[in-house]
Amino acid sequence: MGFYLVKLRPFLLSLRVKTLSAAVVPVAIGTTLAFVSIGSINKTIMLLTLLAALLIQIATNFINDAKDFKKGADKETRLGPKRMIQSGVYTYEHVMKMAYGCLLLAALLSIPLVLEGGMPILFVGLLSLFFAYGYTGGPFPLAYLGLGDLFVLIFFGFVAVGGTYYLQAGQYDLISFIAGLQAGLLATVLIVINNMRDYKEDKKVNKMTLAARFGLTFSRYEVLFIYVAIFSCSFFWWGQGLKWAAFLPLIAFLLVLRLVVKLFKEEPSSRYNQYLAESSKICIIYSLLFCVGLIIDVTT
Repeated sequence: MGFYLVKLRPFLLSLRVKTLSAAVVPVAIGTTLAFVSIGSINKTIMLLTLLAALLIQIATNFINDAKDFKKGADKETRLGPKRMIQSGVYTYEHVMKMAYGCLLLAALLSIPLVLEGGMPILFVGLLSLFFAYGYTGGPFPLAYLGLGDLFVLIFFGFVAVGGTYYLQAGQYDLISFIAGLQAGLLATVLIVINNMRDYKEDKKVNKMTLAARFGLTFSRYEVLFIYVAIFSCSFFWWGQGLKWAAFLPLIAFLLVLRLVVKLFKEEPSSRYNQYLAESSKICIIYSLLFCVGLIIDVTT
């Protein structure tokens, strides 16, 4: 029993459960927007979309772990949780096989989604599978070129929310774009804090994230700017006559303020793992309040 627990712990850590909100939130927001727009949702499509999104993110995490280990970014000195290969229980080949298995399963689950949404969903799906590997793999890994933040914004924001909304409502419009912007920015905070924590080790192996490239001060203000941009979107929803969607998420402001102050005051340490978890909670709370606000707006 103890042997299996030893193997299970690094596996669960490599799932990065704290960050899986980045996959769940855009599906929830896109589905809620569709309900607000057309008055109904397809629950089967919603479930398949959620499972595919989770599997793609988990595969991305596995590939990231494997490639970072191979390139020397995951060492004993890193401040983050110990990953699968780093633990000595799994090999590079094991992790890559699990990643490919997740991508294959995501592709199979996406077949009904393609049949429902047609060529746009096929294109989005293939692109998502490709960049799940290209984030840290291939000749031009995005994470090593400082493009990880942009990747998260696009795929966990505009693509995930817009694709979910399109599958349910059969359209893509301004409200799905703005909601995608918010979801993408919320997810981007997670990667920024992650990169702030690891920036010294990343720099040593030429993993030039924005934190490694421009330093901590830049990343701190990046987090601040992101949250300001997220809350500024409330003006858009107010202009659309969706007052609850505009103001209910503002309840999360104090949580955001507390997190930002910590990031500005403290140097990277193992405590940043806690701050990463806090940013994930903020992502969930803000998005839940936004979705509840949307529903209140159309039912009252």
